[in-house]
Amino acid sequence: MDVANSVSDGTFHAPVVQAAAVNGGVHTYYGQPHFSVLPPVSEWPRLDTADPIALGVRRARRLPGESPLPSYVERDCDAELADRVRKAARFGGLVVVTGGPLSGKSRTAWVSLSANLSGATRVFAPSPGTDLRGLPAAFRVRGEVGCALWLDGLEAHLGEHGLTPAILAELVRLRVPVLATMDDEVYDARRFGASGRAEVLSWADPVELQRAWSRDELLRLEGRGDDFRLLDAEFWRGEVTVPEYLAVGPELMEEWWRARRPNAHPRGHLLVRVAIDLARCVGGDEVAFSVDVLNRAQALYPENASASVGESFEEGLAWATKLRHGVTGLLVSGAEKGTWAVFGSLFADVYERSDSSPVPLGMWVIALQEVLGDQEAEEAIVYEAHRTLTPCDETDSDTLLVLGHINAVIGALDAAESWYRKAADAGNAEAALAAGELLAAVDKVAEAIPYFETAAEAGIADAQYLLGRALADRAQDWLTRAAEAGHPAAKLALPPLRKVTETRPDTVKE
Repeated sequence: MDVANSVSDGTFHAPVVQAAAVNGGVHTYYGQPHFSVLPPVSEWPRLDTADPIALGVRRARRLPGESPLPSYVERDCDAELADRVRKAARFGGLVVVTGGPLSGKSRTAWVSLSANLSGATRVFAPSPGTDLRGLPAAFRVRGEVGCALWLDGLEAHLGEHGLTPAILAELVRLRVPVLATMDDEVYDARRFGASGRAEVLSWADPVELQRAWSRDELLRLEGRGDDFRLLDAEFWRGEVTVPEYLAVGPELMEEWWRARRPNAHPRGHLLVRVAIDLARCVGGDEVAFSVDVLNRAQALYPENASASVGESFEEGLAWATKLRHGVTGLLVSGAEKGTWAVFGSLFADVYERSDSSPVPLGMWVIALQEVLGDQEAEEAIVYEAHRTLTPCDETDSDTLLVLGHINAVIGALDAAESWYRKAADAGNAEAALAAGELLAAVDKVAEAIPYFETAAEAGIADAQYLLGRALADRAQDWLTRAAEAGHPAAKLALPPLRKVTETRPDTVKE
């Protein structure tokens, strides 16, 4: 029987079964594609507008007004890498950048890709585990559009459905550059292991990025004074490398800040804050302070301390000193056993933020007492105290008093006297006592008495005693003159007064 061949209402893109009749049920099966469909080239970002952070480059600290990433410091391998990238752009091929964790592989590779390919290049950066078997087909229909494949963390893109030797060979035939990164240890395990996945890696010799920066690289870093993040890395990185400092800084800051919650690590958060403020007093993280200082200084933050009762000092310290990212803790050990300093990036970030909470006034005195004998540290604290506190309103008597104490401790008595007088004139009774003691110690008793009176009237017992002694000493001086002039009553009053005042008071406290 003849059967008409027709499909109504359009075109049917599939096999069609034509029959006069079909007995029994009809079962239709639709097979799924053997690989996932990739987005078309037109949807891939252009190289000149792609976000490197979204594609794997680690973000650095970003304060208001700072660019998303710090300026790039040229690495020694850049010339070799650029040559490889340009060659891959002309003929296709795999370029692999290897290095240790946080060595700057992704940033270095991205800078080379951006510098050596047209900004109009379309970049495909698949998520780890993406089925890449459709890549050749996607590249075949690209037309004249320049394309590149970006595989940050290449190990996550290898395997049966990932980048295989067959797919890579087709990409080379299509002249597609493939730029990838891998950690050294992962590369070695894949490259020299028994797995067939090592075959992909055999297509290219890696460009190795050294963990430790060379002398030339450090000299180039010194020349990039236009970016404070690089300056911070140069001065405050300690034993870690520049990329490590830049990479872990934001992570440490966020972890520290979030730890303040009651159900997190409020004690650890507080101890790190104490260490940060101690470093702000010294103007850097070079000076480490003892566990005892960290413990005592908590009292300067009463609200934080009361919120930390659920976590012990030992627990907080253990959390703060725990190694992060294989690089550093929030607190790092000092040269002397049992001393700790804050990691440099935390100090720098807080130091440079205009909205950071001020250092508690008592911290300046604590810090100075702890570094006595270290002239460089003493001078640094005095400088930072004057730089930070001097612009204050001169009616802030507590701040003026602290400036007086700091100068008195280092022996700058004229400056101490000036600050004490200002604080006392602003109504600070404790400053009045300090001013009186200092004046009396340099034989300016007449000038000291009004300050002793101010403090005595405020109820300070030490001031009342010192005022009484000062007045008694003056009385003795005058009675002595009167007795020597032959005044009989003065002669009678002088011996008992001398007995009372024979031990002069120590008017300068240590």
